[in-house]
Amino acid sequence: MQEHHVAPAPTNLQVLPKNLTGEQVHHIMHQWAAELGTECSTCHVADPKNVGPNGRPRMNFADDSKPEKSTARLMYRMTEEINSKYISMVDNSGMPVTCGTCHRGHLSPAPFTPKVEDDDHDHPAAK
Repeated sequence: MQEHHVAPAPTNLQVLPKNLTGEQVHHIMHQWAAELGTECSTCHVADPKNVGPNGRPRMNFADDSKPEKSTARLMYRMTEEINSKYISMVDNSGMPVTCGTCHRGHLSPAPFTPKVEDDDHDHPAAK
């Protein structure tokens, strides 16, 4: 049985509520990582002065030196604004927008390309 690691209290929260526990932030980060198809090291730097029992440096989650972290904060603000200002105004809008809505497991989501119709005669505008 694997020992459960207790997530430390978060520091330097700028877009997430400051009253979240380390476990709650850990859960949110894992959800975002899955939706983006990425890992912690995409946004967070390793701290060579803080080595874990496995001999590898632990992440310095409070460090803001990676531009990807700023991008993540910006994208989080964007999804929150879309959900509060726009999705909430649509009757029966369903699920809120998340990272996975666009990224679908890829850090750089592919642009949407409409399906090209083979037969114009089946298209209502062609009649």
